Amino acid sequence: MKSKVLVLGLVFSLLVCSGNLVAKERRGAEVIVQKKDGQTAKGELIAVKPASLLLLDSNLSTDISLAIDDTKDITIVKKSKALLGAGLGLAVGVVAGLIIGGTEETIEGSREEAMAMYAGAIGGAAALLGGIIGAALGIDKTIQIEGRSPEEIKVDMQKLRGQARVTDFQ
Repeated sequence: MKSKVLVLGLVFSLLVCSGNLVAKERRGAEVIVQKKDGQTAKGELIAVKPASLLLLDSNLSTDISLAIDDTKDITIVKKSKALLGAGLGLAVGVVAGLIIGGTEETIEGSREEAMAMYAGAIGGAAALLGGIIGAALGIDKTIQIEGRSPEEIKVDMQKLRGQARVTDFQ
């Protein structure tokens, strides 16, 4: 019983205390802009203006203004969440396995062995599932600009504005 409480307390503290303890300045999404002339620009999205995008080029540490009319597509580069998903899946699976294993009537072996077996099996399966879901959530998103109507582009730019460092740029 003490080991179950200890494990539950450890899992709870890892989940609660794992967040960033120090607040950071809001960062814009990392984007790759493919222009109609074949050039590519990459950087942090600072602002979405009515007719252009403002990027911070991380290599040159300079701002780049790109006209939306000259843009072919915009790719939002996302960070993989596979490790986070696997970790959360593992934590939830281990807790579920401990609970199920603790209620299992055993013929051979002790209750602790049943708890360990269930925690390992369910935790492993949940970690795999969480990793797959996390990887799927981290897939880059591409917004096609070329060949679309101005109304469709305006809707996409409004959504993209929410991922900029400055979200309320006028």
